[in-house]
Amino acid sequence: MTTFRPRITDEQRRARLATAHLLAPAARAATPERVADALLALHATDPASVYLAVAARTADPAPAQLERALYEERSLVRMLCMRRTMFVVPRDLAPVVDASTARAVAARERKSLLKVLGEQHGNGEQWLAATEHAVLEALAGLGEATAAELAAAVPALRTQILVSPGKPYQATPRITSRVLGVMAAQGRIRRGRPLGTWASSQFRWAPAEPHPELPSDDARAGLLARYLHSFGPATTEDLKWWTGWTLTDTRRALARTEAVEADLAHGPGHALPDQLDLPSETEPAAALLPSLDPTAMGWRHRDWYLDPALVPELFDAFGNIGPTIWWDGRIVGGWAQRRDGQIATHPLTPEGRTRAAREAIATEAARLTAFLGEIRIRPSMRTPLERRLADG
Repeated sequence: MTTFRPRITDEQRRARLATAHLLAPAARAATPERVADALLALHATDPASVYLAVAARTADPAPAQLERALYEERSLVRMLCMRRTMFVVPRDLAPVVDASTARAVAARERKSLLKVLGEQHGNGEQWLAATEHAVLEALAGLGEATAAELAAAVPALRTQILVSPGKPYQATPRITSRVLGVMAAQGRIRRGRPLGTWASSQFRWAPAEPHPELPSDDARAGLLARYLHSFGPATTEDLKWWTGWTLTDTRRALARTEAVEADLAHGPGHALPDQLDLPSETEPAAALLPSLDPTAMGWRHRDWYLDPALVPELFDAFGNIGPTIWWDGRIVGGWAQRRDGQIATHPLTPEGRTRAAREAIATEAARLTAFLGEIRIRPSMRTPLERRLADG
């Protein structure tokens, strides 16, 4: 007996994307929390990307809104989690992310650190535990502190390690950032306000409140349900890639959701029941999204919104996507900020060169220019098109 599976077209997926990911002007949010909830997690390897992802999806963006959410109310939480990547997630989701992915990532990070300490200095678990305790004691007295201030208060943090021995870029940095990074991954400390502007990657550190304990199986099922709510329909490979789990864990978690099977253009997929009757089109809208934006990096299979011919221009050698221009639910080009603050845009497809698209893209470029003001940004992962536009 053949089981009927509803068919969901690429056009339907793109139409849903415009509203579900808040890309259309009518769908824009009022708060950063609403944006994070819609996208589940905001990519935060580049701190500026968090602000730009929110700005693209809010009706009246202002950096102070996100600063409030991150550092005052702490309604958004920065975590090292899926695929060993830094994300910003809604506070209510943080325990789920912690139990489903972050704990395992933290354990691997700590094991790696202990290996380096053992091989290079003969230090082990007892030495690291004592150092971590000293960091917590220092923060209890200081409230917030920079890495340099903590290294001054905790001499063990000034221990040097050899990185990339024998390579042209061999270095001997202090172990400060490694220890603080592991402690943050474990949820024992957190990143406070940056030292410079909101685009800075240097943070102050502060004590963190531990996440409530959740069973890992329940957490994985909960995270996958939230992923499908934001990114579904999706394939099993999409789910496995985005979470960074094994195929067994992915399938086990998927079985505990309400997802049903559906036929996608690229093969079998999964959708929540309310995603089976999607519109086939919506009003075209433009968006300028930052490098590693959660929409651009939300799926393993991207052909339904990205022409493979554009990959060499928009991705770096490691698979990281740069700043992108979106029109009608698909990527049509890229953009960059020049030294004078100008936003340079470059459509790469015929759809992106139509009059309607060019006018909408120009409107979004002006909106982004106003948001950035005197701030200058530069992605840490440079792509061929972004480099040319930035230097042009």
